[in-house]
Amino acid sequence: MSDSIFYINGDDEDSEDLKNALARRELVIYPDKQILITAVATRLLLKISDLLTKQERVDVALTGGGTGIDVLRAASENTAQGIIEFPRVHFWFGDERFVLEDSDDRNAKQAREAWLDSLVASGQLPEENIHEMPADTRDRKEADVAPARTNDEILDAAAETYNEELREALAHKDHKCLDIALFGVGPDGHFASLFPHHHAMQVHDADVRVTGVSHSPKMPPLRLSLTLPFIQKTRYVWMVASGMTKADAVHSAIERPGDPDIPSSFAAGSHQTLWMIDRAAFSTQQHVLD
Repeated sequence: MSDSIFYINGDDEDSEDLKNALARRELVIYPDKQILITAVATRLLLKISDLLTKQERVDVALTGGGTGIDVLRAASENTAQGIIEFPRVHFWFGDERFVLEDSDDRNAKQAREAWLDSLVASGQLPEENIHEMPADTRDRKEADVAPARTNDEILDAAAETYNEELREALAHKDHKCLDIALFGVGPDGHFASLFPHHHAMQVHDADVRVTGVSHSPKMPPLRLSLTLPFIQKTRYVWMVASGMTKADAVHSAIERPGDPDIPSSFAAGSHQTLWMIDRAAFSTQQHVLD
């Protein structure tokens, strides 16, 4: 189904922790977007099933975006769902738009409509296994006219709420981290809601799992995101990208690991860092493999 798998090593000059996180990154290229979506959905279901044979529960962070939601929709139609004990699976979110709970902008709402609600409705997944990031209780107009300090305080409180939920839920696990995290990548190289040169990239405390993101360069301006240190503790970090508009960002992230100008170049998992892209997103990268 895929064309090739390549392994790209990080720089010797990187810090020891970053070298360990980025030392072995896998790149899988699929012929087109639809095959990519099907492959990622299948891989996700099989990895969850595999992990459930070795541990009591599996914690997965989902992503939004067009391709990310397409993956969840494909998972909902995949017969491999039948092999998973969903009561032992917990779903989280890598980032979220801080808007009203019923807003169509919410990653959680899109994920529910694409997959999660059907699992709950069929009795396969307990509702309490879906862990949404907090939503804004104000309407958009009120949030837009609020002082920046007020928005920051509200975001900080929301981030701390999700941070504590993660801490308590994962405390029983030996590795105290997420098992799988899916992320897309933006044309500017961002992932989750971690944007180039944004203050959210400056969180270095491993105990801070979630951060507020104000003044986001991409609308809406208020967001929540998992932090880089917490993402890098995740066992399996999977990056998914499709289309030529993502090619330059994917190229830069893979060729220059740990580049402060490219947040997604820091994407890494403790067990695996896997980039899954279609051929269009690979279109400018051939010289990386020379």
